[in-house]
Amino acid sequence: MTAHRVVSPQEWLAARRQLLEKEKAFTRLRDELSRERRALPWEPVAKRYVFDTAAGRQTLAELCAGRSQLVVYHLMFAPDWDGPCKSCSFWADNFNGIIPHLNQRDVTMVAVSRAPLAKLEAFRERFGWSFKWVSADDGDFNFDYHASFRPEQAASALHNYARKNDAMSDHAGISVFFRDADGTVFHTYSCYSRGLDMLNTAYHYLDLVPKGRDEAGLPHAMAWVRYRDLYGT
Repeated sequence: MTAHRVVSPQEWLAARRQLLEKEKAFTRLRDELSRERRALPWEPVAKRYVFDTAAGRQTLAELCAGRSQLVVYHLMFAPDWDGPCKSCSFWADNFNGIIPHLNQRDVTMVAVSRAPLAKLEAFRERFGWSFKWVSADDGDFNFDYHASFRPEQAASALHNYARKNDAMSDHAGISVFFRDADGTVFHTYSCYSRGLDMLNTAYHYLDLVPKGRDEAGLPHAMAWVRYRDLYGT
């Protein structure tokens, strides 16, 4: 970093304007990609999924809470784990403040994990999370949407639209649903892996600073991540 090029204000402004043209082109491409994402065909949700929530048992349609659009974050927390995935907690730390804004645009957002509701509630209280976090328990939801995998599936299941290449029982993901006026629910979109980057505000800020994410040389990209109350310990 100390050997970084240092220039005059005039040269800096010229370089910044040059990069701005690329940023504008990227923004236009991102807008077009978002339009294509919204134009994807839908598939009806034929199975009846039921979740354990703080308000009792609720179906997928009921998780919509009267709104037509539902975003589900598949938060990695298997039933036998002591706590959720640390990287997923990093993502979840971005959720609290945005929920009211999403609600105003006819969107409900929830997190779903397979761990029992009591475990979820304990961690929600620990971190001060106010977003809705429900348990899929032993139901098929997380398995059907390729965020969880039964032992017999091993590495042969599909994850991120390709053959899974690890033995992990749970992965992170986001699935989106639409509920029409008749109560029919449709699956409209799912993403995994690097597709989740756009939902992590902190990563976008890190992408602006000189060192970036500063993850080169780590055993894996998020090896530095901890539960936020354990940094410095």
